[in-house]
Parts: sequence; structure tokens; C-alpha cells
Amino acid sequence: MDDNDRLRALHDAHADDLVAYVTRRTASPDDAADVIAETFLVAWRRLDDVPPGHEARLWLFGVARRQLANSRRSTRRRTRLLGRLTDQLGPALAAAPPGSPPESPVMEAISRLPERDREVLYLVAWEQLSPAEAAVVLGVSPDAARTRLHRARKRLEAELDIPASTPALEGTR
Repeated sequence: MDDNDRLRALHDAHADDLVAYVTRRTASPDDAADVIAETFLVAWRRLDDVPPGHEARLWLFGVARRQLANSRRSTRRRTRLLGRLTDQLGPALAAAPPGSPPESPVMEAISRLPERDREVLYLVAWEQLSPAEAAVVLGVSPDAARTRLHRARKRLEAELDIPASTPALEGTR
């Protein structure tokens, strides 16, 4: 029997018991599915360590138990991180709620631009990235980023009804 057949036989023999064991110990079906998948991944990687017969079931339960513990630790870490981020970012987020940039004619004009134009303008103006750096973030070539930026600026000038030679936008080029 090859490794694929051994894993399939292990799954067929013990999956139902393992599903019952894990679902009684998790908060959601998605969490249970993750733990079960990780358990069988460990079984695949350590197939030579899986004991024969009835002992395999107990071995899988032990692996699942450790996967459940790992999942709980990860959840606790995420919860603590979220708490720290909320404490640190709370005042800034309260001062400037997401999706509500400062009211101004420029921001209103930018909001009317397509998402693609807004993103390249934000990266260059707010994040102070060069067009080459913005290209990395956008996943495009530096030439493509420069072209997007040029076109976005032209569209913004049109939205603002500003002649193209106005010095106010020259400094951002």
C-alpha cells in the first residue's frame, strides 16, 4: 500500500470520529474544518509515525488536540493584538473616521475619480512614495505607475477645472 492509499484508509477509518471530536470543541464549522485539515496534514507529513490499527485513531485525536490548542493560542494572540491596536489607533480613528477624509474641494474632486486614479494619487501625495515605489505597491511597472499618475493628475485637474499649467499642481509632479 502506498502513502496515498494509507492516508486515504486512515481518513476513511477515522474521519467521522475526528469530525465529532473537533466540532464539539470549536466555535464554528469553519474552525473545525481548519483543525481537521491541519490534523490530516500532520498525518500526511508524519505518516510513518502513525501507529497501526486502533492506535491510529488515538494518535489522530492527540494531533487534533494539539491543533485545537494552537488555534486557541492564535485566537488569543489576535484578540490581544486587536486590543493593543484599538488602544493605539483609537484616538486617531475617532478623529478621522475611515471613509470621511477632510472636506475640501480637492477631496471632493478626488472622490469623484475612479479608484485606480485615487489610489495612485494617495500613494504619491499622502504616503509620499515615488512613482517607482508606488509601482511596487500597485504591482505594475514603474513606467505604468508614472503613466497612471500622469493620467490621474490630468483627470483631477479636469475635475477641479484647473488649467494644466497651474503651479499648485506642478509641485506634485
